[in-house]
Amino acid sequence: MESILNYINGKLQAPVGQTYFDNINPSTGKAYCFIPDSDERDVELAVSAAQAAFPAWSSMPAARRSAILVKISELITRDLEKLAIAESRDNGKPLWLSKSVDIPRAASNFYFYATGILHQSTEAHAMEGMAINYTLRQPIGVAGCISPWNLPLYLFSWKIAPALASGNCVVAKPSEITPYTAYMLSALCIEAGLPAGVLNIVHGTGPKVGGPITAHPGIPVISFTGGTQTGAAISKVAAPMFKKMSLELGGKNPNIIFADCDFDAAVKTTIHSSFSNQGEICLCGSRIFVERPLYEKFKLAFVEKVKALKVGDPFHEETRIGAIVSKPHLEKIEYYINLAQEEGGTVLCGGERVYPEGELASGYYLTPTVIEGLPSNCRTNMEEIFGPVVTIMPFDTEEEVLAFANSTKYGLAATVWTQNLTRAHRVAANLHSGIVWINCWLLRDLRTPFGGVKQSGVGREGGFEALEFFTEEKNVCISLK
Repeated sequence: MESILNYINGKLQAPVGQTYFDNINPSTGKAYCFIPDSDERDVELAVSAAQAAFPAWSSMPAARRSAILVKISELITRDLEKLAIAESRDNGKPLWLSKSVDIPRAASNFYFYATGILHQSTEAHAMEGMAINYTLRQPIGVAGCISPWNLPLYLFSWKIAPALASGNCVVAKPSEITPYTAYMLSALCIEAGLPAGVLNIVHGTGPKVGGPITAHPGIPVISFTGGTQTGAAISKVAAPMFKKMSLELGGKNPNIIFADCDFDAAVKTTIHSSFSNQGEICLCGSRIFVERPLYEKFKLAFVEKVKALKVGDPFHEETRIGAIVSKPHLEKIEYYINLAQEEGGTVLCGGERVYPEGELASGYYLTPTVIEGLPSNCRTNMEEIFGPVVTIMPFDTEEEVLAFANSTKYGLAATVWTQNLTRAHRVAANLHSGIVWINCWLLRDLRTPFGGVKQSGVGREGGFEALEFFTEEKNVCISLK
């Protein structure tokens, strides 16, 4: 089988230890390539290469950096079909989703930040004839970027693009569960003429690669997307070293549906917000709250449409639910479905393994699951499942549903369905959430900040906030006397 290679100092190379582990295709349950089992030695090589490349890259005119990153964007678009196939094979998501969302968004991420650096400005403050102050924004140095498995190239590029555009060099670790498109990106960076050492991609596990990146004294800034528990571990190491951190962590997002909603739109979009990407998106609405007068009607229509979702081969156009990303993650989801029933919940549909015929028979497939009858504060409603599982329950008043929605330790995203404009503004203001969608879901403008409150994370990604995160502000005061 093919072996993935690290990308260090402008070259594709084997890990120092010459050891690898299997990369599993979740749609078949079988290995199809090998992943470098890198360690701190590979991280050290990557940091040294990034440090050596930093002076020239950080001082390069923004227009030249922009041109290189635009070229990477264009190459991603050129290879969209190949990258999408690789993403679906690696992750288990439907191919139509990779082609329409994941890979185009990766190209857009590079293009947005490549062009964004051409339009930055800083402030100046005059002191009435005494002095003038102006602000410089300067790259920090070597950035450590650690990305998750659910939207592999999409979120990988969302971290490294603003870091590179800002003039930093990067040591990046893609998820060891879905590493292949990051490997393909390495070749595109070489083709685009990205200088050696500016971007370094080290493959491997969290303890052996992510840990050394987090703890390395030569990496002053860390951007991480993943689970809250891992984020806490990173913070425990990085905070005493006074590293700058951006942590985009878990979510347990409420979807609040008032009786005056556009019913058809609410049902249709709730299908997407519940089960897109097998529910493996931190923004999915996993807790559905429906105002009591509409509850039975909504529940029946929603369950009927959920039952009609086709589960199976990611490469079939009609598939809406592909494979769960890994066997351990499938087992975690099944654990929560069993827990929900122990806590008194009733499975309205789904919750069963699917065994396709042929080579897909050993793949990791699960029917989308809807559960009702649970108390709002049970474990199923408090803990992140990150799969095709939602709970549904009625509410009576606005105050009650806000209490339900805000009751978890998370605060990433929320969705509200109502035709009452005053209510929409009021509820949005009172939700403890970094993102609120009104009568829509996952409608994202790259200029807007992204992130959560409470244990959903620290800091914001996206927009010019990301460019600011990867730079340090310096005030320069010049006396006029």
